[in-house]
Amino acid sequence: MPRLLPALFASLVLLATGANGFRIEEASLATIQQGFGNGSLTSVQLVRFYLDRIRGLNPLLHAVIEVNPDALRHAARADAERRRSSGADGLLHGVPVLLKDNIGTRDALNTTAGSLALLGSVPPRDAGVVSRLRRAGAVVLGKANMEEWANFRSLPGTDGWSARGGQARNPYVLTASPCGSSTGSSIAAAASMAAVTLGTETDGSILCPASLNSVVGIKPTVGLTSRAGVVPISPRQDTIGPICRTVTDAVHVLDAIVGYDALDEAATVAASKYIPHGGYAQFLKKGGLQGKRIGVPNGFFNYANGTVQHTVYQQHFYRMWLQGATVIENLDIENLSVILDSLNNGEQIALVAEFKSSLNSYLSDLSNSPVRSLAQVIDFNNAHPVEEKLKEIGQLILLVSENTTGIGAMEKAAISGLNKLSADGLEKLMKEHELDAVVTPDSALAPVLAIGGMPAITVPAGYSSSGVPFGLSFGGLRGYEPRLIEMAYAFEQITNVRKTPRSCHSSAKVEM
Repeated sequence: MPRLLPALFASLVLLATGANGFRIEEASLATIQQGFGNGSLTSVQLVRFYLDRIRGLNPLLHAVIEVNPDALRHAARADAERRRSSGADGLLHGVPVLLKDNIGTRDALNTTAGSLALLGSVPPRDAGVVSRLRRAGAVVLGKANMEEWANFRSLPGTDGWSARGGQARNPYVLTASPCGSSTGSSIAAAASMAAVTLGTETDGSILCPASLNSVVGIKPTVGLTSRAGVVPISPRQDTIGPICRTVTDAVHVLDAIVGYDALDEAATVAASKYIPHGGYAQFLKKGGLQGKRIGVPNGFFNYANGTVQHTVYQQHFYRMWLQGATVIENLDIENLSVILDSLNNGEQIALVAEFKSSLNSYLSDLSNSPVRSLAQVIDFNNAHPVEEKLKEIGQLILLVSENTTGIGAMEKAAISGLNKLSADGLEKLMKEHELDAVVTPDSALAPVLAIGGMPAITVPAGYSSSGVPFGLSFGGLRGYEPRLIEMAYAFEQITNVRKTPRSCHSSAKVEM
């Protein structure tokens, strides 16, 4: 690989913790708080480290669109609060967080979904999940790159490209796909540009990039986290979740962002019944696979004998069995081929209508914006064909969406059909076999989960012969987060697969 990183990253910052040290670039939330508590680390130092790391790595990886000019000031405030309260402030207090660029913030940062059309727009308030993060004491570090319009602009997609952020690159194999649309969030977590990032998912947008960048992504049950203030696609399918390097950190972030929001009332009220008393961290159990019934549906693990993926996944199933799980293979999800055909199963009919309605509502609520409707977004792209790569990428989905006229008979029929596919498919399978989860590679199950608003957690599972990461996703019924966390955490602990990307690695140590 060409030597593209500056001399700053020839060495790593080492923080002393007694006789041993810990590295900021791989530090967990618990380790960071330990540093805060023993005085070897401050929020200001941590923010400076991440800002320096972004300056060094972002020209290579294009994971971050912009950084918050007020981040250091907010970090200093967190340090002052910690001194006054003797450090008892929670795991996210003083910790920098990168947000996907479709998650709104009422601050100096832009919220553009990667599009130049929204540059300069001003949300009326922080997104619901951002308000919760701020209340937990987190420092908003900046906005992460994403596939423009969350990969809902053209059929070919943009594979991690946006007009604002450029082409994001996989930190493990620079020529490999980083996937999307929560591309920058996943890359930034993997490359330690932040300890915590947030992504969004409508259909695979957390699970896919988290898997291909060797990090943990949680796609929550729809409504468990508020969508208020987030550039939308579909109120039926949109959800916001954490992307971190470990299951533990992702679960602590999930605890911070779930709950009721008056601005997303219907969905958050409906999902509130799933939130366990005492939160989700209680389900981080090393014996979490014991007694679990895990289904392996047909149609996903189609790897030839002898390939890395075939061998590794079979080993993982055996490890889960050794941990006391019942692994049931050769299960059929009814109408799976129909569910996976999003162009013909009714999903696209529903999504394009929902997108126009939801986006126009979002744009009309902005305090200030250069565009106020989907039609104006399309006009902007037509007026800026070079910057928006209109010839190469197009905007077919935007055009089709603009031609919709609301949720009419056709759209209602499509939604009804999707609900039936979900009920007769994965929901029926899991209930009949009394499954706690089904497992699939990477984001393969995402379309099945998307139409039912169901949750999943992806965990690093291995690396191909060329070094490209792949993951294992645990998916379940609505509200199954507790048991998914138990299984994902136990799997992570017994496999310990994740490794630092080589493009970001150094073995040197520097005292602060």
